[in-house]
Amino acid sequence: MPLVPVRDLLFDARERGYAVGAFNCNNMEIVQAIVGAAQAERSPVIIQASQGAIKYAGLEYISALGRLAAEKATIPVALHLDHGTSFEQVVQCIRHGFSSVMIDGSKLSFEDNVSLTLEVIKVARAVGVSVEAELGKIGGTEDDITVSEREVALTDPQEAKEFAERTGVDALAVAIGTAHGVYKGKPELDFDRLREISNLIDIPIVLHGSSGVPEEDIRKAVQIGVRKVNIDTDVREAFMEGVKEVLVSSPEEIDPRKVLGPGREKMEERIRLKMRIFGSSGKA
Repeated sequence: MPLVPVRDLLFDARERGYAVGAFNCNNMEIVQAIVGAAQAERSPVIIQASQGAIKYAGLEYISALGRLAAEKATIPVALHLDHGTSFEQVVQCIRHGFSSVMIDGSKLSFEDNVSLTLEVIKVARAVGVSVEAELGKIGGTEDDITVSEREVALTDPQEAKEFAERTGVDALAVAIGTAHGVYKGKPELDFDRLREISNLIDIPIVLHGSSGVPEEDIRKAVQIGVRKVNIDTDVREAFMEGVKEVLVSSPEEIDPRKVLGPGREKMEERIRLKMRIFGSSGKA
């Protein structure tokens, strides 16, 4: 199947009350694990490329991997830019075939965030690419982007309403207490804030920093209105579990396939579990 815009996946998720998993990729094995899990679960899925992924693998490689994976799949697959930092980068990704982009203007003033988002939407909509934006500041570190504890700002529901109305963006990432990276303790999600935002805006809500969030909290967030759940760290941890098992049991192993293969299997298992939690299994 050709790549599909994230917009299409999320509006179906909203209609049927589930969330779509968005999994970050860095190499071939991760892409294969993401799509392999989606095929096995009959789930729609979003492959994401972060700043770090683009720097590591190269935009051309990431794009080619994502497009090939979608073409070979029998379930809907989107290729999404995660935390795009500039208008220029968004345009580059669109030119390389991404079906969805995120423009992260969360560090800008409210008005500048609105202006930048509108600028991206104007270009993206012209070629059928969907757009995600962010309001509020999510803590933690994802690749080269760091938001310290003192910079964290939870999303104001009334600002979310105004932002959605003025931009018409396809999906909005909100800050309700999650963080990028590994949690030091149990995250405390502000479900009342999420519920208020969900009641005020008529577009799909995105939850970033979802790795490590307890299963029951994810299910509750989906029930309230989250339609896209971002996962990165959990997949990395699964990959390293598989690789470490091989290196411990067979320290003399030099065949990359025998080292990376088990890592891919572990990732696929973890992703399948996430899809069941999100409620997307069987929805393709």
